[in-house]
Amino acid sequence: MTSSIATRLLPLALAVSLAACAQGDAPVVDAASQAPATTETVAADTAPAARPAAEPITLQSGTYVMDPSHTIVLAQWNHLGFSNPSANFADANGSIVIDAEDMSRSSVQVSFPLDSAIRSFSADFDAHLRNADFFDVGRFPEARFASTAVESLGGNKYKVTGDLTIKDNTAPVVLDVTLNGSGPHPMTQAQSIGFDATARILRSDFGVGMVAPMVSDEVDLRITTEASVQGEAPATDEAS
Repeated sequence: MTSSIATRLLPLALAVSLAACAQGDAPVVDAASQAPATTETVAADTAPAARPAAEPITLQSGTYVMDPSHTIVLAQWNHLGFSNPSANFADANGSIVIDAEDMSRSSVQVSFPLDSAIRSFSADFDAHLRNADFFDVGRFPEARFASTAVESLGGNKYKVTGDLTIKDNTAPVVLDVTLNGSGPHPMTQAQSIGFDATARILRSDFGVGMVAPMVSDEVDLRITTEASVQGEAPATDEAS
């Protein structure tokens, strides 16, 4: 009987012994190497490369006359919390004086003919904007902007501070300006510049605050312009 039991237990003992040996020979696994990647690791591996700084654009001193065909002032506001309509103020006339050696001596002068250049993409609203509720263009046909300070911020960025006058109400406005380009115009060869600018104003500062703040008092301005030195001879290659 004892011999029979021992005989039956022997294979079981051998199996347990072999399993223990196999576990002892298994390679040691570094738990840290098997841990899932942390958020920081993933972010470091997938983060986009830093965007290179904008190449500096060289300005040339001179008096540049704005091109009305490529100068737009787009105003946008919130209407009762439901929509964000806009209006375009076109046909700007003005000049930009650039002192490339000292930008603080540069200046901007612009005027906008409100009686003809308001375009809200709705004929009825255009008419409303022109009447006495808003711009009252019969009495005040023009808006004006005159800079009081120009500051270079580096990276083709500038801050232009000036006085905006609408309906004989004048208030300061700060424009955040980006220089887009400078050089001979591809079509005319005249020395030219191009800028984009943004600003936020309160329309109530200028006597056009009807139903504010239900219709937002804050108005965002986006401006783009091209200007060229007038009467400049086309560039020539002296070597030829």
